[in-house]
Amino acid sequence: MHVLICGGGVIGASIAYFLSRRGVKTTVIERTGLACAASGKSGGFLALDWSDGTPLEPLARRSFALHIRLVEEIGDDWNYRPLTTYGGSMGCRSQASAHRIDWLSNQVSVDQRLGSTETTAQVHPAKFTAAVMQAAQAQGAALRLGGVTGVVHRGPRVVGVDIAGERIESDAVVIAMGPWSILAAAWLPLPAVFGLKGHSLVFETGTRVPPEALFLEVREATGAVQTPELFPRSDGTTYVCAISSESPLPVDPAKVGPDAGAIERLERMCSAMAPVLTSAKILARQACYRPVTRDGVPLIGAIPGLEGAYVATGHSVWGILNAPATGEAMADLIIDGTAHSVDLAPFDLGRIPPFDPTRLRRR
Repeated sequence: MHVLICGGGVIGASIAYFLSRRGVKTTVIERTGLACAASGKSGGFLALDWSDGTPLEPLARRSFALHIRLVEEIGDDWNYRPLTTYGGSMGCRSQASAHRIDWLSNQVSVDQRLGSTETTAQVHPAKFTAAVMQAAQAQGAALRLGGVTGVVHRGPRVVGVDIAGERIESDAVVIAMGPWSILAAAWLPLPAVFGLKGHSLVFETGTRVPPEALFLEVREATGAVQTPELFPRSDGTTYVCAISSESPLPVDPAKVGPDAGAIERLERMCSAMAPVLTSAKILARQACYRPVTRDGVPLIGAIPGLEGAYVATGHSVWGILNAPATGEAMADLIIDGTAHSVDLAPFDLGRIPPFDPTRLRRR
């Protein structure tokens, strides 16, 4: 069996890892670069129970456990560590802090503990994606740069892909292109996947910031309310994200950049929230698009009406968290015809009508 995975983000890498672990020949095809989009520019936050009571609960709980297991199984360092996680606000309401966080401004009120070191953790997303892909390659998987321009049909079966005039045949094809999975709707009957843009900064903070994640509600001087997230990392950096937008998704991932003025607003917010960030060197000013579906639930499974065609995308802000369990379930589905560890029924494509591909041609 040979499986082609279109997309070199954390979902594609995870599927490749679990397929190759079971001895399946696997090739990941990536247009721009491994973890070049949200898989390399997200916060890498993990939560055991934040999806409880939603269709994501079993997937998230299984994946949280797999993150712990993979640290031992792969043996690489992607800055995994447990975190204590807090919630609070600045400029929204007058309230005394219930928790003292020394590295935050006095203007920030921290009134909730949202997670403990038993229930919240983090990874460096780019390092995690790279390590999982390298582990897959060590088991025989391949990574190939190139843009997929179409899939090859033979009757009711998908039997390969076209890459810039070259045809690569396979037994199965998986679409795992994040928000760019919308492009595959021109080749396959897929529901729409949209891109929601977010902005982030990475600061060099050294050892001055302890492992305390923050989810805040902040009122800007204009009156606009933002919800920044702050994640200190064990490599001596601190990641801060906020300011979402619905800016159009570029066809080329390499052309993604921040919206005008968004980074400046985020820098001002950071200076007000934490004095340590005012003096810290900024290592990255960036933006990325998170893949979202119409109902907010990922698309994971076989594509109806076709043999050998699969999709795994639409994970929104939980892509890094849910990648391992998605990879494990997809490998089982492709090899055995069913997922063993997680019920994929909530993620079935049939719940959403396919996207009309003529809308792509009109753009």
